[in-house]
Amino acid sequence: MRGAQMMEALPLLRDRARRPVAYAIAIVASLAAAVLRWAIGGALPPGYPFVVFLPAIVFVTILFGRGPGTLAGAVSGLLAWYLFIGPGRTFALDGPHAFALIFYTFVVGVIIAAIGWMQAANARLAAERTRSRQLAERTELLFRELQHRVSNNLQMIGAVLALQRKKVGDPAAVQALADASTKLQLIGRIQRQLYDTSGAQVALDVFVGELASDLIAAGGKPGVRCDVDAEPGLLLSPDAVIPVALILAEAIANAIEHGFADADESHEGRIVVKAQRLGDTIALSVRDDGCGLPPGFDMSGADSLGLKIARTLSRQLEATFTLRDAAPGTLMELKLPSRSALLQPS
Repeated sequence: MRGAQMMEALPLLRDRARRPVAYAIAIVASLAAAVLRWAIGGALPPGYPFVVFLPAIVFVTILFGRGPGTLAGAVSGLLAWYLFIGPGRTFALDGPHAFALIFYTFVVGVIIAAIGWMQAANARLAAERTRSRQLAERTELLFRELQHRVSNNLQMIGAVLALQRKKVGDPAAVQALADASTKLQLIGRIQRQLYDTSGAQVALDVFVGELASDLIAAGGKPGVRCDVDAEPGLLLSPDAVIPVALILAEAIANAIEHGFADADESHEGRIVVKAQRLGDTIALSVRDDGCGLPPGFDMSGADSLGLKIARTLSRQLEATFTLRDAAPGTLMELKLPSRSALLQPS
């Protein structure tokens, strides 16, 4: 990456104030090449008047661009013509030497054009990279704002429902509004935790840990703790992540609310959340060591809104949802087919 950034910085001294310095360096490089060619002239066989000038031209063109490179090529050509072509120190030309000078001009032109094309391509690439970075930053900002607004709106609706229930006298309606308010605010919290700041989906183990900590903090049971044992790196598909999050949140919230209903600060309770891949299945469970299910509990006949939502969502996921007594406590298990639950690589 550092090498690419260096290439994108070329040519140097591009601003108008420092451009004369680049042209001066081009002349100095040509003169230095002439001195070097004169110094090693005896070590070279006859017929190589441009051998030292070409590297100088390439050097100047790469560092300072086509203009200084063209000047270096012209000055180098004149120096080679005057000093090393023909009888020397004249601009006389015969046929072979004229052909050599024409060939030199062609080669220098190709070199300068090729380097200029590569630098223009690098400049376009750098500009495109800058635009892409700006677009990514803008998209990230918009995504964070969207997540924030969606979450806030859901929680605001939940708060409005919570206020509205105070004006309702029917106990059943009050309970329905309370349940709806709780669910909406829960969905709002979930919405904040599903994606990171860049818009990438959070892995299941990270998300479950944050969700459990949030629910424990909101549960008002200081003695209850939640441990998460989740296989790292599992990414649920977009169609599965919200329903699974709601089911897990419902199970954790129920464990806090019902499993430890009578718990106070001195009571220590434990909730364990597990998530792992078992062959073709994603197995998730929430287990507590609380008071357990009431005697004669029948999940199919339960009128709890949370349980109805969990069962409906599990059917949509083609998953198996069970709730049973764990002696002590309660165990919720959710088993999903991994083919549809996991995010498939693109």
